[in-house]
Amino acid sequence: MIATILLQAGSGFGIQQIITFGLIAVVFYFFMIRPQVKKQKDQKKYVNELKKGDKVVTTAGIHGRIIDVNETTFLVEVDNGKIRFDKTAISLEASKALNTPAVVTKA
Repeated sequence: MIATILLQAGSGFGIQQIITFGLIAVVFYFFMIRPQVKKQKDQKKYVNELKKGDKVVTTAGIHGRIIDVNETTFLVEVDNGKIRFDKTAISLEASKALNTPAVVTKA
Protein backbone atom coordinates (compact mmCIF):
# COMPACT_ATOMS: atom_id res chain seq x y z
CA MET A 1 0.00 0.00 0.00
CA ILE A 2 2.77 2.46 0.90
CA ALA A 3 4.64 1.51 -2.29
CA THR A 4 1.56 2.40 -4.35
CA ILE A 5 1.24 5.81 -2.67
CA LEU A 6 4.94 6.57 -3.23
CA LEU A 7 4.73 5.57 -6.90
CA GLN A 8 1.72 7.84 -7.43
CA ALA A 9 3.39 10.78 -5.67
CA GLY A 10 6.65 10.35 -7.61
CA SER A 11 5.01 10.58 -11.02
CA GLY A 12 4.32 14.32 -10.59
CA PHE A 13 7.51 15.35 -12.42
CA GLY A 14 6.45 14.35 -15.89
CA ILE A 15 6.68 15.42 -19.47
CA GLN A 16 4.65 18.57 -18.81
CA GLN A 17 7.30 20.05 -16.53
CA ILE A 18 10.12 19.09 -18.87
CA ILE A 19 8.31 20.93 -21.68
CA THR A 20 7.79 23.95 -19.40
CA PHE A 21 11.50 24.14 -18.53
CA GLY A 22 12.37 23.71 -22.20
CA LEU A 23 10.08 26.58 -23.21
CA ILE A 24 11.56 28.82 -20.52
CA ALA A 25 15.06 28.06 -21.84
CA VAL A 26 14.02 28.86 -25.43
CA VAL A 27 12.37 32.14 -24.40
CA PHE A 28 15.42 33.08 -22.33
CA TYR A 29 17.69 32.41 -25.32
CA PHE A 30 15.66 34.46 -27.81
CA PHE A 31 14.96 37.42 -25.52
CA MET A 32 18.22 37.63 -23.54
CA ILE A 33 21.18 35.86 -25.09
CA ARG A 34 20.64 36.25 -28.85
CA PRO A 35 20.12 40.05 -28.85
CA GLN A 36 23.23 40.53 -26.70
CA VAL A 37 25.37 38.44 -29.06
CA LYS A 38 24.02 40.41 -32.04
CA LYS A 39 24.81 43.72 -30.34
CA GLN A 40 28.38 42.60 -29.57
CA LYS A 41 28.85 41.52 -33.18
CA ASP A 42 27.58 44.90 -34.47
CA GLN A 43 29.86 46.75 -32.02
CA LYS A 44 32.93 44.80 -33.17
CA LYS A 45 32.09 45.35 -36.85
CA TYR A 46 31.55 49.08 -36.33
CA VAL A 47 34.79 49.56 -34.39
CA ASN A 48 36.78 47.66 -37.03
CA GLU A 49 35.37 49.95 -39.76
CA LEU A 50 36.38 53.18 -37.99
CA LYS A 51 39.12 55.14 -39.70
CA LYS A 52 41.21 58.27 -39.29
CA GLY A 53 39.05 61.40 -39.15
CA ASP A 54 35.88 59.74 -37.80
CA LYS A 55 34.20 61.37 -34.82
CA VAL A 56 33.70 59.07 -31.85
CA VAL A 57 32.22 59.09 -28.37
CA THR A 58 33.70 56.83 -25.71
CA THR A 59 31.67 54.89 -23.18
CA ALA A 60 32.83 57.49 -20.63
CA GLY A 61 31.24 60.25 -22.74
CA ILE A 62 34.42 61.80 -24.15
CA HIS A 63 33.95 63.24 -27.65
CA GLY A 64 36.80 63.42 -30.11
CA ARG A 65 38.16 62.69 -33.57
CA ILE A 66 40.32 59.69 -34.44
CA ILE A 67 43.81 60.73 -35.56
CA ASP A 68 45.59 57.35 -35.45
CA VAL A 69 44.42 53.73 -35.57
CA ASN A 70 46.48 50.85 -34.16
CA GLU A 71 45.65 47.17 -33.83
CA THR A 72 43.94 47.49 -30.44
CA THR A 73 43.80 51.24 -29.76
CA PHE A 74 42.75 54.59 -31.19
CA LEU A 75 44.51 57.90 -30.69
CA VAL A 76 41.71 60.43 -30.25
CA GLU A 77 42.11 64.19 -30.46
CA VAL A 78 40.11 65.83 -27.70
CA ASP A 79 39.97 69.65 -27.69
CA ASN A 80 43.68 70.58 -27.46
CA GLY A 81 45.03 67.20 -26.37
CA LYS A 82 45.37 63.61 -27.50
CA ILE A 83 44.22 60.54 -25.60
CA ARG A 84 44.80 56.88 -26.48
CA PHE A 85 41.74 54.66 -26.01
CA ASP A 86 41.24 50.93 -26.28
CA LYS A 87 38.93 50.01 -29.17
CA THR A 88 36.41 48.54 -26.72
CA ALA A 89 35.91 52.00 -25.17
CA ILE A 90 34.06 53.33 -28.22
CA SER A 91 30.30 53.69 -27.79
CA LEU A 92 28.43 52.27 -30.78
CA GLU A 93 25.16 54.18 -30.44
CA ALA A 94 26.60 57.62 -29.68
CA SER A 95 29.32 57.39 -32.33
CA LYS A 96 26.91 56.20 -35.04
CA ALA A 97 24.58 59.10 -34.30
CA LEU A 98 27.50 61.52 -34.48
CA ASN A 99 28.70 60.27 -37.90
CA THR A 100 25.38 59.96 -39.72
CA PRO A 101 24.51 62.96 -41.87
CA ALA A 102 21.47 64.95 -40.85
CA VAL A 103 18.39 64.55 -43.03
CA VAL A 104 17.36 67.82 -44.62
CA THR A 105 13.65 68.27 -45.26
CA LYS A 106 12.37 70.84 -47.70
CA ALA A 107 9.47 72.97 -46.57
